[in-house]
Amino acid sequence: MAGHSKFKNIMHRKGAQDKKRSAMFSKLSREITVAAKMGMPDPDMNPRLRLAVNAAKAQSMPKDNIQRAIDKAAQAGGEDYEEVRYEGYGPGGVALIVEALTDNRNRTATNVRTAFSKNGGNLGSEGSVSHGFERLGLIEYPAGAGDEDTVLEAAIKAGADDVESGEDGHAIWTAADALHEVAASLEETLGEAEGVKLAWKPTVTVAMDEGGAATLLRLVDTLDDDDDVQTVWGNYDIPDDVMEKLG
Repeated sequence: MAGHSKFKNIMHRKGAQDKKRSAMFSKLSREITVAAKMGMPDPDMNPRLRLAVNAAKAQSMPKDNIQRAIDKAAQAGGEDYEEVRYEGYGPGGVALIVEALTDNRNRTATNVRTAFSKNGGNLGSEGSVSHGFERLGLIEYPAGAGDEDTVLEAAIKAGADDVESGEDGHAIWTAADALHEVAASLEETLGEAEGVKLAWKPTVTVAMDEGGAATLLRLVDTLDDDDDVQTVWGNYDIPDDVMEKLG
């Protein structure tokens, strides 16, 4: 098990996410509603719903909001969302996977395609970049959860596959079907996680220079601003000194 690689945020930037709390709650609510519709409305009986609820709790979403999103799944005549995945390339050949929940495929496809084309990217066909990623479980803890050795020891005991620790926190990777079990075990030793989700982990990363990184982050932020887009994953690696220059 690796435990010494510096943690890099391969999702959209947390700073941008924090500034858009209302939009984030809306996306979390949509995922909860979809998960509840697809199975039992009880998180203990519905693994996907449990993931969605845990993600909402990790972002301090109020319990009333969570319950409303679950109840909405049982309402007649509500929105009927479907899952859509888009794949494409950003500046510098960076591979991007965009996960969306939409009630209008044409609208979402147009918005995603426009975001790519206006920000130095190209939207590809399904499967065009996902072969360069692994579908894994990701459990995130803040740096305050413990030092690198403490978290690594807890992760090994819980049955995790890999740990990446850095100043920003700890990313613990598991097999997709072991995510719930590992997360429950870690909660006993490290407390509640900051995030528990299924993720796309790149097998190879692309280092970005300042120019490419600036354009790429505009693309990622544009995608993230779209109400239908739930998550953006990429295989980019932006060095700390480049991030500092970009602010």
